[in-house]
Amino acid sequence: MTSRSSSSLLLFVLLALAVQAAPSAGAPVVDTVADSCDAIRDFVDYAFCAAALRSSGPGAATADRHAHLLIAADLAAARGTSARDAATAMARDERDPGARDGMEACGILYGATSVPALQFMRGYAAARAWDRARSLLSLTGQAGIGCEAALAGAPAAKGRMAAANREFDQLTTMATALLNKVDHLG
Repeated sequence: MTSRSSSSLLLFVLLALAVQAAPSAGAPVVDTVADSCDAIRDFVDYAFCAAALRSSGPGAATADRHAHLLIAADLAAARGTSARDAATAMARDERDPGARDGMEACGILYGATSVPALQFMRGYAAARAWDRARSLLSLTGQAGIGCEAALAGAPAAKGRMAAANREFDQLTTMATALLNKVDHLG
């Protein structure tokens, strides 16, 4: 076999391997959002999970579960920040002293505990420092629960914060469940 023939044969084999390894146009695309949300459906509503992850952009559909965890933590921190800002603004305008105190407590709980804990948890999870990320879980969801309790005596104010608290609780539960799944995968 000549040098030219062996080069042609080698080129042909490499080309055949490349064609075989490349995904075909008709190959099914795996929806990783569906996979991640299905994995945590015992803890988080599947439709909520899928909508939340997809809201982060088109890359979510092909991102891995670790990236979904980071997205969920970012979404929860952003929701917590907006809930803190809303509670602080409502406290300034509130005339009822009990409701004002409750709203101030909500702002403090979101701003001083849950949002910073989520931000640190996200950083540790990004670095795959699972033990450090898990150590913050007890703080991440406290704001929604604590805010609701702080407003127990002020039903109108509690109602104004209900949607923010509920969404925050769902997002922190989503981040927690994904952390537990990713952590177990190693």
